[in-house]
Amino acid sequence: MVFNKTNESHPAYDGAVYLDMNRLKFLSGFMAVRVGLSLAMVLLMLLHVSGIGSWSALNKLELFAYDTRLTMSMPNSLDEQIVIIDIDEKSLKQQGHWPWPRNKLAGLVDTLFDDYQVAVLGMDMVFAEPDLSSGLQGMQAIQHQHFSQDSALAAAIDKLSPSLDYDLMFANSLNGRKVVLGYVFLQDGVGGEVGSLPAPVLSASVFKGQPVDLMQAAGYSGNLPALQAHAYAAGHINASPDQDGISRKLPMLVQYRDQVYEAFSSAVARAATAGPSMPSANVPSAILADAEWLKIANNSMPVSGEMAALIPYRGVQGSFRYVSATDVLARKVDKALLKNKVVLLGTTAAGLMDLRATPMQNVYPGVEVQASMIAGILAGNIKQQPAYTQGAEFVLLLLLGLLLALALPKLSPGSSSVLTLLCLGCILDLNVWAWQQANLVLPLATPLVLVVALYFFNMAYGFFFESRLKRQLSHLFGQYIPPVLVEEMAKNPQSFSLASQSREMTVLFSDVRDFTAIAEALDPQQLSLFMNQFLSPMTQLIHQHRGSIDKSMGDAIMAFWGAPMPDNQHAKHALQAALAMTAALSRLQSDFAVQGWPSIRIGIGLNTGEMVVGNMGSTFRMAYTVLGDAVNLGSRLEGLTKYYGVDIILSEHTKTQVPEYVYRELDRVRVKGRAQPLAIFEPIALLEHVDADTLAHLNLHHEALALYRRQDWDGAEPLLLRLQKWQPQSGLYALYLERMAHFRENPPSADWDGVFNFEKK
Repeated sequence: MVFNKTNESHPAYDGAVYLDMNRLKFLSGFMAVRVGLSLAMVLLMLLHVSGIGSWSALNKLELFAYDTRLTMSMPNSLDEQIVIIDIDEKSLKQQGHWPWPRNKLAGLVDTLFDDYQVAVLGMDMVFAEPDLSSGLQGMQAIQHQHFSQDSALAAAIDKLSPSLDYDLMFANSLNGRKVVLGYVFLQDGVGGEVGSLPAPVLSASVFKGQPVDLMQAAGYSGNLPALQAHAYAAGHINASPDQDGISRKLPMLVQYRDQVYEAFSSAVARAATAGPSMPSANVPSAILADAEWLKIANNSMPVSGEMAALIPYRGVQGSFRYVSATDVLARKVDKALLKNKVVLLGTTAAGLMDLRATPMQNVYPGVEVQASMIAGILAGNIKQQPAYTQGAEFVLLLLLGLLLALALPKLSPGSSSVLTLLCLGCILDLNVWAWQQANLVLPLATPLVLVVALYFFNMAYGFFFESRLKRQLSHLFGQYIPPVLVEEMAKNPQSFSLASQSREMTVLFSDVRDFTAIAEALDPQQLSLFMNQFLSPMTQLIHQHRGSIDKSMGDAIMAFWGAPMPDNQHAKHALQAALAMTAALSRLQSDFAVQGWPSIRIGIGLNTGEMVVGNMGSTFRMAYTVLGDAVNLGSRLEGLTKYYGVDIILSEHTKTQVPEYVYRELDRVRVKGRAQPLAIFEPIALLEHVDADTLAHLNLHHEALALYRRQDWDGAEPLLLRLQKWQPQSGLYALYLERMAHFRENPPSADWDGVFNFEKK
């Protein structure tokens, strides 16, 4: 960032500051401005509620408010109606690792129904593959291949088959009993059909014309057809966690093709309330649905437009009685605990991965989630959150906003506090009453935030423009660093200094490729407008991610993170800014095309390391800038983006500090002026945003890179060709194939370290 060295005695400087100060005082004296800003805050909240300008922070706060009400109102008592047969660590230790042979599961089913006389058994698991543990299939294969003429052997195997066909034994144990199986629908474009589905409960045409947006499945992983045919019913065990990964609701209906299928909890609840002879063919008559309610046999439950229901958790883990599966097999359990009960077979063993994050606990058994939903269906105590609550929230915010925006500017601080407390109390009382008495979930976070925000805004309004230090900082730094950093500098002037110092920071260099040709194709006015429309959003994105603009040099941008205010996450913020810049550029291309401008690409280099930062220059002109080898390396990396055909290159130093992202290693290089080799990477995305196919190809990429560095050209070549088909637009793999062709003719030395040397900048 460059600025002329001036002092406050300069007439132009004093005059500008004086005029700005008077103007701010003049504006702050008008109540209209205060009211207008308050109404603007109300408008922002209304836009959030309407979905036009949703704020993720408010959404997270609303989820937190829901979790708080839930945890404070849970009964935290034991539900005796449902018992969980737990495949726990004790069971695995005594009965062997999972999966157990199906004959053992058949024995478990027989024991539960014959000895313990349970009412319903729900199996929170999927049996998609046949059980080969008995060895029957192997014996049959050997007999057919090698002893096909041996009739005695064939007869002996046939005689043994009933006792070794574990799947058939398991299927027979299900026959005529109220056993509900689980299965999984596949989503996110992952298709395929494994096993068999139960009968659908509804046709998708039932919801035609209704505001219903069912979860859509691309495929399924079901149970073996023989098991499904003998089971009383089956339901999907898909979860529907919120964006924070916490399970607060379950999808009760899922659409696959033109049919609709029920959830596992729905099927178990239906089995528990249906007559003993109710066949699964009558499922549609037992399920009725509209946009807000789902009727399961004799029970009704509220659902959202996605046919999802809020889970009525009873408390932390242990709100249902747990019985070890091995104790059931050994008949050590008191029969009174299980007789006529709804029994769920599931697991709490950590290694079997059926654990969820819930509002009460980060690790919570999935089977107890199902138990909570089943209990809620049977008891009819599931909370409802109908669509009209959004309209009620809008009206409430409008009334509260108008009241406070017009009243607070006229009231004293004491009266304003009393009015605010009354509004907060009314909001909380109404919300708690609706939650406890009407089983209704009303929005809470947004009205509370609006009331508190309006109160503090009006209380703090008189202090916004009175700080002389803030004005000076805004004048000096406002064009170069984000406003949020100016605020922090004004609040903590001791936390920054213009004096030169050494500090670990991250630097970013960005440059437009082939800019000379672009400049020659535009006249001066167009070029100026073109650059303004390009540089403005790029600068804004850097500021949004707490970066400071060092300088703009024509089409190039140099920015840094970690100064003048310290930033412990400077590498992460710089990477986020770089990714946002490339994403914004793709959106700008359409605007450029409309105006007849050429499309552009940029290269971005990022490096993290020790840099000298401070106010440096001559007596005539000063600059707050960064210097050092780490800065030069960042510039070199930007220059390499064109060679490797990527938009962003960052060094191993930056990558190490941002481990939550997935990267593709491009090369190990030795740039001009540096003897030490350096690994360079291309950022892909956050780990949770990268699909399995991309991860598989990245693993293949790194395997090919390892073979290349071991000079195994024949091993690396087919992998690189596969990768080239995966990303035909990328020139990276053609580059490596060209290198290997050269190395086959001119082999490197035996001690070659796999580093590519760049002799030019």
